[in-house]
Amino acid sequence: MGILDSIEGMAMQGMSGGNDQSKVAGGFVQAMQEHPGGFGAVLDSFRNNGLGQHADAMQNGQATQATPDQIQTGLQGTGLLETVAERAGVSPQVAKVALAAVLPIVMAHFSQNGGQSGGQSALGDLLSRFI
Repeated sequence: MGILDSIEGMAMQGMSGGNDQSKVAGGFVQAMQEHPGGFGAVLDSFRNNGLGQHADAMQNGQATQATPDQIQTGLQGTGLLETVAERAGVSPQVAKVALAAVLPIVMAHFSQNGGQSGGQSALGDLLSRFI
Protein backbone atom coordinates (compact mmCIF):
# COMPACT_ATOMS: atom_id res chain seq x y z
CA MET A 1 0.00 0.00 0.00
CA GLY A 2 1.47 3.36 -1.03
CA ILE A 3 1.56 6.54 1.01
CA LEU A 4 -1.32 8.08 -0.95
CA ASP A 5 -3.43 5.01 -0.24
CA SER A 6 -2.58 5.26 3.46
CA ILE A 7 -3.37 8.97 3.61
CA GLU A 8 -6.54 8.47 1.61
CA GLY A 9 -7.63 5.72 3.98
CA MET A 10 -6.93 7.88 7.01
CA ALA A 11 -8.68 10.86 5.44
CA MET A 12 -11.71 8.82 4.41
CA GLN A 13 -11.96 7.38 7.91
CA GLY A 14 -11.67 10.89 9.32
CA MET A 15 -14.41 12.22 7.08
CA SER A 16 -16.70 9.46 8.27
CA GLY A 17 -16.11 10.01 11.97
CA GLY A 18 -12.88 8.06 12.50
CA ASN A 19 -10.21 8.66 15.11
CA ASP A 20 -8.46 11.98 15.66
CA GLN A 21 -5.36 11.06 13.64
CA SER A 22 -7.57 10.16 10.69
CA LYS A 23 -9.53 13.39 11.05
CA VAL A 24 -6.32 15.40 11.16
CA ALA A 25 -4.96 13.61 8.07
CA GLY A 26 -8.14 14.61 6.21
CA GLY A 27 -7.91 18.15 7.56
CA PHE A 28 -4.28 18.35 6.46
CA VAL A 29 -5.13 17.20 2.95
CA GLN A 30 -7.82 19.89 2.73
CA ALA A 31 -5.67 22.63 4.27
CA MET A 32 -2.74 21.99 1.92
CA GLN A 33 -5.02 22.63 -1.05
CA GLU A 34 -5.33 26.24 0.07
CA HIS A 35 -1.96 26.80 1.74
CA PRO A 36 0.05 29.52 -0.06
CA GLY A 37 3.32 28.12 -1.34
CA GLY A 38 2.35 24.51 -0.70
CA PHE A 39 4.87 22.09 0.71
CA GLY A 40 7.79 24.41 0.00
CA ALA A 41 6.29 27.05 2.28
CA VAL A 42 5.87 24.47 5.05
CA LEU A 43 9.53 23.48 4.71
CA ASP A 44 10.55 27.15 4.73
CA SER A 45 8.50 27.69 7.87
CA PHE A 46 10.35 24.88 9.63
CA ARG A 47 13.68 26.39 8.56
CA ASN A 48 12.68 29.91 9.60
CA ASN A 49 11.55 28.66 12.99
CA GLY A 50 14.84 26.92 13.82
CA LEU A 51 13.97 23.41 12.61
CA GLY A 52 16.06 23.36 9.46
CA GLN A 53 17.35 19.87 10.22
CA HIS A 54 13.79 18.53 10.15
CA ALA A 55 12.99 20.45 6.96
CA ASP A 56 16.11 19.15 5.25
CA ALA A 57 15.34 15.57 6.26
CA MET A 58 11.75 15.82 5.02
CA GLN A 59 12.89 17.44 1.77
CA ASN A 60 15.34 14.59 1.24
CA GLY A 61 12.56 12.02 1.59
CA GLN A 62 13.31 11.02 5.16
CA ALA A 63 10.33 10.70 7.47
CA THR A 64 11.96 11.98 10.66
CA GLN A 65 10.33 11.76 14.06
CA ALA A 66 8.87 15.03 15.28
CA THR A 67 7.39 15.95 18.61
CA PRO A 68 4.10 17.84 18.91
CA ASP A 69 6.04 20.87 20.17
CA GLN A 70 8.34 20.73 17.12
CA ILE A 71 5.30 20.63 14.86
CA GLN A 72 3.84 23.66 16.61
CA THR A 73 7.16 25.52 16.39
CA GLY A 74 7.73 24.52 12.76
CA LEU A 75 4.27 25.68 11.68
CA GLN A 76 4.30 28.83 13.80
CA GLY A 77 3.08 31.83 11.87
CA THR A 78 1.54 29.83 9.00
CA GLY A 79 -1.96 29.35 10.42
CA LEU A 80 -1.78 25.78 9.13
CA LEU A 81 -2.07 24.11 12.53
CA GLU A 82 -5.22 26.06 13.30
CA THR A 83 -6.67 25.41 9.85
CA VAL A 84 -6.02 21.69 10.10
CA ALA A 85 -7.59 21.58 13.57
CA GLU A 86 -10.65 23.48 12.38
CA ARG A 87 -11.14 21.27 9.33
CA ALA A 88 -10.66 18.14 11.40
CA GLY A 89 -13.00 19.32 14.15
CA VAL A 90 -10.37 18.92 16.86
CA SER A 91 -8.40 21.27 19.09
CA PRO A 92 -5.03 22.62 17.93
CA GLN A 93 -3.47 20.53 20.74
CA VAL A 94 -4.94 17.32 19.29
CA ALA A 95 -3.98 18.40 15.77
CA LYS A 96 -0.33 18.97 16.67
CA VAL A 97 -0.09 15.54 18.33
CA ALA A 98 -1.59 13.84 15.25
CA LEU A 99 0.52 15.93 12.85
CA ALA A 100 3.66 14.82 14.70
CA ALA A 101 2.97 11.37 13.26
CA VAL A 102 1.45 12.35 9.91
CA LEU A 103 3.33 15.45 8.73
CA PRO A 104 6.90 14.09 8.46
CA ILE A 105 5.72 11.09 6.45
CA VAL A 106 3.54 13.13 4.09
CA MET A 107 6.15 15.85 3.62
CA ALA A 108 8.91 13.32 2.94
CA HIS A 109 6.74 11.55 0.38
CA PHE A 110 5.68 14.66 -1.51
CA SER A 111 9.10 16.28 -1.36
CA GLN A 112 10.63 13.14 -2.78
CA ASN A 113 8.00 12.91 -5.53
CA GLY A 114 7.98 16.31 -7.14
CA GLY A 115 7.94 18.84 -4.35
CA GLN A 116 5.35 21.55 -4.53
CA SER A 117 4.07 21.01 -8.04
CA GLY A 118 3.98 17.21 -8.09
CA GLY A 119 2.82 17.03 -4.50
CA GLN A 120 0.06 19.57 -4.94
CA SER A 121 -1.20 17.75 -8.02
CA ALA A 122 -1.21 14.38 -6.28
CA LEU A 123 -2.82 15.95 -3.24
CA GLY A 124 -5.52 17.47 -5.44
CA ASP A 125 -6.20 14.10 -7.01
CA LEU A 126 -6.44 12.52 -3.58
CA LEU A 127 -8.74 15.21 -2.23
CA SER A 128 -11.06 15.04 -5.24
CA ARG A 129 -11.74 11.38 -4.49
CA PHE A 130 -13.70 12.09 -1.33
CA ILE A 131 -14.94 15.67 -1.38
